[in-house]
Amino acid sequence: MIRTGEYNELEVLRDTSSGLFLGDGEGNDVLLPGKYIPEGTKVGDKLKVFIYLDSEDRLVATTETPKIRLHGFALLRTVMVNEIAAFMDWGLEKHLFVPFREQNKKMEEGRSYVVFMYIDDQTNRLTGSARLNRFLDNEKLTVRTGDEVEILIWEKTDLGYNVIINGKHKGLIYDNEIFSEVKPGYRLKAWIKNIREDHKIDVIIQKPGYEAIDPTSKRILDLLKSNGGFLALSDNSSPEEITAKLQMSKKTFKKAVGALYRRKTIELKEDGIHLV
Repeated sequence: MIRTGEYNELEVLRDTSSGLFLGDGEGNDVLLPGKYIPEGTKVGDKLKVFIYLDSEDRLVATTETPKIRLHGFALLRTVMVNEIAAFMDWGLEKHLFVPFREQNKKMEEGRSYVVFMYIDDQTNRLTGSARLNRFLDNEKLTVRTGDEVEILIWEKTDLGYNVIINGKHKGLIYDNEIFSEVKPGYRLKAWIKNIREDHKIDVIIQKPGYEAIDPTSKRILDLLKSNGGFLALSDNSSPEEITAKLQMSKKTFKKAVGALYRRKTIELKEDGIHLV
């Protein structure tokens, strides 16, 4: 079976003036146009190709790399908009179709949006949607508190950023727990901080607990070394000052400093931290 919107490993069946025909061993075939054929490819070889519909809605193979796959999420740029649809650059020759009904509000040319890609039942066409909530399931959770996960930053909210967890669930990072730059489209490693009774999920992008000390301690050590062995920060420093200088919370800072102090790597004095 040849699967639309996904990578398929297919066998080269025959060479034609238009390109190579590839087959799945079940009697199905698809054209790989000549411009996408890897040099040296011959009949009998196996090729990993991506399958989608061309401008005439015919199945076609490509060796180009799409920015999104079937049932996946990605940040894509809008290249054209009309009254019924937006068309987005997803890395392939034919743009991804996002009908107006699948837009939260009318998309604007040149702007980027996080979208989900599915196959439309009526047209069998690969279609994008910005109405992401209906493709995320927080009823049947596959994660637990403390799990390491992959997140896609989705959109800014009043509280922080909505994120997509492992391509399945909706979560939230609070503003006061973000200590480095994040933007929609960023893919990051994160951890499940809390799962509430209503199945809403809070995530953090700093490793929780004492396991976070090592990389944070290294950041403090690196700054000490580049600053002549002194850092004018202490327990009395404000959270804002610590975040501005180190891009971490005061709680994380105190844990990291405590770990360095116990290793006798630093001395703590009234004026700040001194490298031993």
